[in-house]
Amino acid sequence: MDLSQTIFELIDMRSFSNLWFWIALAVFWSSASHWVLGVPWDSVLRAKRNGGQAEIDLQDLVRINCNRLLHIADVSGLFLIGGSCFILTGLAGVGFGYNVEFAQAVFLLLFPMSIVSLLSVRLARRIRVEAPQPEELRKRLARHRFWVQFIGMISIFVTSLWGMFQNFQISPLG
Repeated sequence: MDLSQTIFELIDMRSFSNLWFWIALAVFWSSASHWVLGVPWDSVLRAKRNGGQAEIDLQDLVRINCNRLLHIADVSGLFLIGGSCFILTGLAGVGFGYNVEFAQAVFLLLFPMSIVSLLSVRLARRIRVEAPQPEELRKRLARHRFWVQFIGMISIFVTSLWGMFQNFQISPLG
């Protein structure tokens, strides 16, 4: 048995029947929900609970991450959007047009996250322009986290339905 065959048996390119894919999907959305604009959610909760230095730290973290995100968007945003659209279109075409399950799985991971990325850039721009007070900042981060979780929930639901459909298609009963 050669190395490539061993790797493909371990990874199993049929993603929707692979436990590793579902673990990765859960970790992916859990991480996206925990890191709101690059700020860990426990920092937001600590700032709300303790105030003082924790609140100052939260404002600094948000300011740093917003500036970083907006710098990336301003400097290379057009190329990132073009490249992302190219990759997503390619994955959708190969995955759903040619029925490549691995491309379908990657598309179902990346497409909703691209929406979350756009929402993050939009929120970063609003925070930079409006410079909200600490309480309003926490509310905006909480609202953003809600929408990330909502998109994640819809994404996991759609992915699981599509995965079940794909698994039924290849099963002896399908």
